[in-house]
Amino acid sequence: MSQTVDRALSILPLLARGPADLGQVADRLGVHKSTALRLLRTLHEHGLVYRQQDHRYRLGARLFALAQEAVENLDIREIAHPHLVALNGQCGHTVHLAVYEEHEVLYIDKVESRYPVRMYSRIGKPVAITVAAVAKLLLADLPEAERRALAERLDFPLYTPRSIPNAAAFLTELATVREQGWAADLGGHEESINCVAAPIRGAQGRVVAAMSVSAPNVVVTAEELLTLLPLVRRTADAISGEYSGTTHPKEAS
Repeated sequence: MSQTVDRALSILPLLARGPADLGQVADRLGVHKSTALRLLRTLHEHGLVYRQQDHRYRLGARLFALAQEAVENLDIREIAHPHLVALNGQCGHTVHLAVYEEHEVLYIDKVESRYPVRMYSRIGKPVAITVAAVAKLLLADLPEAERRALAERLDFPLYTPRSIPNAAAFLTELATVREQGWAADLGGHEESINCVAAPIRGAQGRVVAAMSVSAPNVVVTAEELLTLLPLVRRTADAISGEYSGTTHPKEAS
């Protein structure tokens, strides 16, 4: 039975490369055509493959529907939370998780600092989109035309002398973030608060969320906070692997 299942599942990546006829499927599996036909018929009955008029087979619509449903039901917060807690336990600083929804970047999870001086931020609250490190990561991943259109309609409040002042500077910053794969906010929103962030990616490599570590100057300097970047990126990569299904939860912990 396990061999039959293995053979049937081996057909799917073959057809992902393009339509194939019965002979090609049988050759790839190393089985007789009658065996390949039986497997294809079973997959066809479940909507996972489709038989075209030219008698070649391709992936079926049901497979794409299942994939879409699975993605929609993934809860990035549930997957990420244990990793955020572990990171907080290692560094002691405030850890945030954020997503981009309807032209806003929102915090969807937070693990508080263990230090007496804490950040004022709330789950569900929009972040300062032009300066926050998590926002830079999420917006940097947008297509170029969308990034430019967004930059043109944003306001650029000068929270501090280090705030991004205009659309041109914002687009330059996003290009840098996109290339380096991480972001920082070193006193751009509050002069006394620094933040370093890393992206969480889905199966297609797109950024689905961003996570950050933040701390006030009285607890740690900006330079000291930046030394945590490798740890932050490893945590983000572990969440990405679990979210995209490329690593097992135990491997990501």
